[in-house]
Amino acid sequence: MSSVIRVGVFGAAGRMGSQVCRAVVADPETELVAAIDPTSSGRDLGSLSVLGGEGIRIGSSVADMMSAGVDVAVDFTVAPSAMDNIRWCATHSVHAVVGTTGFSKDDMEEVAELFAERAAPAYSVSAAGPADAAGRAHCVIAPNFSIGAVLMMRFAEIAAAHMDAAEIIELHHDAKVDAPSGTSLSTARRIDASRRSVGKPDRGDPTVTSSLPGTRGGVTEGGVRIHAVRLPGLVAHQEVIFGGAGESLTVRHDSLDRACFMPGVLMAVKRIATMPGLTIGIESIMGL
Repeated sequence: MSSVIRVGVFGAAGRMGSQVCRAVVADPETELVAAIDPTSSGRDLGSLSVLGGEGIRIGSSVADMMSAGVDVAVDFTVAPSAMDNIRWCATHSVHAVVGTTGFSKDDMEEVAELFAERAAPAYSVSAAGPADAAGRAHCVIAPNFSIGAVLMMRFAEIAAAHMDAAEIIELHHDAKVDAPSGTSLSTARRIDASRRSVGKPDRGDPTVTSSLPGTRGGVTEGGVRIHAVRLPGLVAHQEVIFGGAGESLTVRHDSLDRACFMPGVLMAVKRIATMPGLTIGIESIMGL
């Protein structure tokens, strides 16, 4: 069995997708064998400044992924397209590493079912394919692949058990189509769970009147408020502000270049064969 993992990328012409292509090409343990993006179908991947991508023609559909004999597919698209791609991966014994955000609760339940219960297909998979012994694929969906961002969420989770209140401010580029970010929602859930674990009550919102609706941001089921900023010049940033008696604590992470997400993506690509079913986040890969 070949030790090189054959990788395909959905959304290969996008900001994140093209970065993934560069990272896969540059890593000696992975081989980029397919790039899919209907918006740039037919173009040579090298024309997108992907060094080493020359000669790889960007495809328009999953049919191109199938013919390439992909072991692991990486998806950075939009939620509706990603769901179709994930379904295809589940039914074709292709592991899925997903960085797309904006999935609904129903979407996540469907993905969990697809990768937990779907039987192996009747046909054989790639000889180098890392599908499990039963031929089933695995899936990793991460709200953020940045190592620093994952640590930021962990630090916030720890602080939540000790501080009285918290609010989240997430800041992204003006082309991001969903709000709030998947990272902020994941952080809010972890803050709520941390509070509950020590019996810390939700303090509620002290605001009595608001002259401008929405000023106080959106509130999650757990009572954590999230404020979303969208501006040109930003990449991906988040700060969690904690308040206590006579003090405050801010935990902040800044992604200054999309290259910061690539170590986490490659880590997931290389480890996904050992992670059955659906895995949320890369915390377990990092040993957190």
